[in-house]
Order: sequence, then C-alpha cells, then structure tokens
Amino acid sequence: MAVPKRRMSRSNTRSRRAHWKTTAVATVACPQCKSPKLPHAACSVCGMYNGRQVIEV
Repeated sequence: MAVPKRRMSRSNTRSRRAHWKTTAVATVACPQCKSPKLPHAACSVCGMYNGRQVIEV
C-alpha cells in the first residue's frame, strides 16, 4: 500500500484543496407559476409537472 514518505505542508495541502469548490444548484422557472424549481422535478409551489397536476397542493 502506498504511504507518503513525508508530511505534506499546510500550503501544499490548502492549494490542493482550493479546487474543491461547490457549484450552485441549477434551477429553472416553472412554466405555470414562474417560481424557481429543480429541473425534471415537480414544482413544490403549484404541483405541476410536464403540463399536468401531479402533487395536490
């Protein structure tokens, strides 16, 4: 099993971890009520998905 021979310095560790950024959640506007919702999911405000009512709100 590979084990590091020397301890990695704090600056090297932090510069390596600098690319671990999170991305913002992609949202689209609901065609019925125009509120933001996740793509390919039912709207939590009006309950519509793909032009039909799927959740009773």
